[in-house]
Parts: sequence; structure tokens; C-alpha cells
Amino acid sequence: MRTITVTGGNLFQVAAQQLGDATQWIRIAQANGLSDPMLAGLVSLRLPATDPSAGGGIAAQ
Repeated sequence: MRTITVTGGNLFQVAAQQLGDATQWIRIAQANGLSDPMLAGLVSLRLPATDPSAGGGIAAQ
């Protein structure tokens, strides 16, 4: 797992840029204990490994 630092934005953008799929934002949220995809200020995020079979953007119930 690698770490990046971003200034604001949202997890959709981060997932699209870093994982190649905006719907994988939920994996980033889960890896960082976040529930809100909107980011404010300077944030360090742990990124899960790229997984083309993951996605959907819906948390498991």
C-alpha cells in the first residue's frame, strides 16, 4: 500500500487518477477510515493496490 498527499478535492478524482477507476473511491475510503468522499485541506491517503476487478463504488452491507 502506498501513500499520497492531496490538497482538497474528492476521492472520486483520486481513484480515477491513481487507480484508473473513479468507482473504486470506496476502497480508498475504507483504507483510510473515511465515509465522506469529499476532502478538505491537506490530506495523506493510503492507496490500496490497483484491482481492475474491484469497483462499483458501493460499500458492502
